[in-house]
Amino acid sequence: MLTLFFVADLPKSIGSIYEFDSEDAHHAVKVLRITAGEIFMLGDGAGSWSEVKVFAVKKKSLEVEVLSTGFQEPLPISITVVQAIPKGDRSKEAIELLTEAGVDTIIPWSAARSIGKGADKFSVTAREASKQSRRLRIPQVADTANTEAICALISASDCSIVFHESADKSLSEIQLPDTLKSVLIIIGPEGGITAEELVRFSEAGAITSRMGRPVLRSAHAGIAAVSALSAKIRVW
Repeated sequence: MLTLFFVADLPKSIGSIYEFDSEDAHHAVKVLRITAGEIFMLGDGAGSWSEVKVFAVKKKSLEVEVLSTGFQEPLPISITVVQAIPKGDRSKEAIELLTEAGVDTIIPWSAARSIGKGADKFSVTAREASKQSRRLRIPQVADTANTEAICALISASDCSIVFHESADKSLSEIQLPDTLKSVLIIIGPEGGITAEELVRFSEAGAITSRMGRPVLRSAHAGIAAVSALSAKIRVW
């Protein structure tokens, strides 16, 4: 698969000449050693893309010709993950894994037992992970939300699932709505979701489910949940 970079001013006219001049372009020249004649992809992060061919390599930029363009439609069912903020580097890992799994929206959650304190660079992490995984649509990373805000999201979603080891049913046993258009997944912190939070989420309309016998780390639980759900709704 072709290397992907994102640009704000995506060229869309076939045959047009575009100067790729950014930090990514500098990286392409100095680190990736892209040369004249090579082909790669440019995207705007919202589904539009252009396949381009290099015809001139400069010190910190590339001049390219647009070979073809297109647009990738979003999937019919959107997936939003509420991720309790893990500690340190695990927060970055969680965002990377969720992006690679294909989620549409990531909402950092300041849970009662959250250890992590910041989500300032999550959008940058999602953008970089989208390039690595060749995603044409960068997931939206929302501002950090509290439990009250998550309850409001549950009420507005077609289906909301809280993953917790105390649940009676596994994901495979849950019956999803026939007219499903959006799913909200809630992943708790390393210390676990509190009993009060579970009650509030249940009262807002969320289903509690388990993934299996092992209890995964918070940073890893999201990609496992999204993978299982994607197979269940036949996205994968």
